[in-house]
Amino acid sequence: MQNREDKTFEILGNKVIIDLRGRLCETPEELLQSSLFRHLLSIAVERLSEKQSPLLGIFGNRKPDRKVLDKFSDLLSLLSKVPADLLQGKIEQADEFINDRDLLNDFIEFLYNFWRTYDRFIVLNSENDVLDKRPYRTFNESIENLTHLVRKTYREIQKNLTGKVPRVYRQVTAGAEAAAIALPKEVPLPGGEYQKLKNIPVVRQILLNPPLILNPPTNKRGGKFEKISRNPLEIITITPGDFLCYPAKVGPLIVMVYFHNRFLELGISLCNLFEIAEDEDLERKPDALYVYGCNEDLSSLGNYQTVFFDDEKNGVLIAACPNRDEFGYFGYLKKMVLTLHNARMMKEGRMPYHGALVKIAMKNTEKTVLFIGDTGAGKSESLEAFRLIGKDRIRYMTIIADDMGSLEISPDGEIIGYGTEIGAFLRLDDLQEGYALGQIDRAIIMSPSQVNARIILPVTTFKELIRGTKIDYIFYANNYEIVDDDHPIIERFDSPEEAIAVFEAGAVMSKGTTTSTGIVHSYYANVFGPPQYRELHDQIAKQYFDAFFKAGVFVGQFRTRLGISGFERTGPEEAAKALLDVLDRE
Repeated sequence: MQNREDKTFEILGNKVIIDLRGRLCETPEELLQSSLFRHLLSIAVERLSEKQSPLLGIFGNRKPDRKVLDKFSDLLSLLSKVPADLLQGKIEQADEFINDRDLLNDFIEFLYNFWRTYDRFIVLNSENDVLDKRPYRTFNESIENLTHLVRKTYREIQKNLTGKVPRVYRQVTAGAEAAAIALPKEVPLPGGEYQKLKNIPVVRQILLNPPLILNPPTNKRGGKFEKISRNPLEIITITPGDFLCYPAKVGPLIVMVYFHNRFLELGISLCNLFEIAEDEDLERKPDALYVYGCNEDLSSLGNYQTVFFDDEKNGVLIAACPNRDEFGYFGYLKKMVLTLHNARMMKEGRMPYHGALVKIAMKNTEKTVLFIGDTGAGKSESLEAFRLIGKDRIRYMTIIADDMGSLEISPDGEIIGYGTEIGAFLRLDDLQEGYALGQIDRAIIMSPSQVNARIILPVTTFKELIRGTKIDYIFYANNYEIVDDDHPIIERFDSPEEAIAVFEAGAVMSKGTTTSTGIVHSYYANVFGPPQYRELHDQIAKQYFDAFFKAGVFVGQFRTRLGISGFERTGPEEAAKALLDVLDRE
């Protein structure tokens, strides 16, 4: 926040990004004289002018232009050190500003709250590899100190203005809500167009002050992720200062996610979903790359703007998405990354799945259950109900995958499951009452006042999702059929052909998480890779479903009724009870 020739901050919509490469402000005077404070003061006055607010009365008959606001900043600097009584009659315009102390106090309160309405981030960058060697100290000297400084400045000014000290101290996060250490990093990228990405700083550590509550530009995902025949990097231009890179460990893969500052809050949120790659992981060529927020229109490459290219020559997948508000939803970030994972897994002979994989230990048995189904089918909701209802009958539950993963057939014919994410991206509306509140100390919450409000929180460890676990049950999560004598909650299929017919149809009652409504169908309930490689996936699916039945895996469907009006809570609860009974009988 020092005044330097290079850019030290950026305001994008409702987001403030502080690019910190030097010393942070250390005193109230430095804070109030910083270019960021003066810029925010100017914006705040503009907002008040638009509303013809009486708070502008502190400026009297003067127009609050740059010169007047500079004088006002000088006054606040003095008020942070000296009682108001000592300033009257001694400082130019002080009497005018302080004439109505109650009004000035209200203005300061507004200014403090106005700053806190922004989503606030610090990016710590350095030309040498030092910051990430002492991350706690680095974060403590930046994000923690800024929080204390802003609160201290606000309280000192109010005390010196009113002559009173607060009776209640609310320790709100008045500084930045999140910070990232992002450093130059030599990553073994392919040559040619890929070298455009080489100077983008790579995130090494992140600090959050949860709950982090964000309001991204949109709250739904639409369209498709289209496989194209041309490398999008051929038409993309990259300004390194506008991007950061999140190196994600996605199952066994390394996916480098290059996100534009416009979507910085979404890029930072990846830390609650995917493990950050270690230094040794970055010594090998990444498996996939994703440019999230390119300035170019990508319609010349395909029918959709969300595209990916399978660069078989260089052995890497490369995806891109435009820098537009309509793509400012976390689903575009998460699902494209998982599409790249699924494509790579199929090319290696594994079967990707869209579902939840969990190991459940009852009193006398331990089983691993895979629920396959589309978004909103009730997979996560049923598992949460299962956890609560079965708390006295379950010894422990270990989540291996909350949304995506892959299967492989072991040499002895067993079905082994893997996950991709350490976190979950869940609908708040469908969670058990009180669940989100109980997890709020770790959570990132998005669009809380809108339909499809979401929470992102860690649910497992990278060690668990990558370990490889033998699977005992595979269910299709059916959220659209009523339960009766002919349609039990849990139904077992008699043959691979019967199972494939249901899994391949991929029917689901849409829950409003995308732009689709009603009952929709998607190939194997997974539009993230399999349809783009349908011929290959058909071969893999036939091989794997035959292997499921040969290995004695229970293959069936699990009716959650989440998509049926009136069963949003009771459907998953009754499904969870039925599963408890099945496992108890083992």
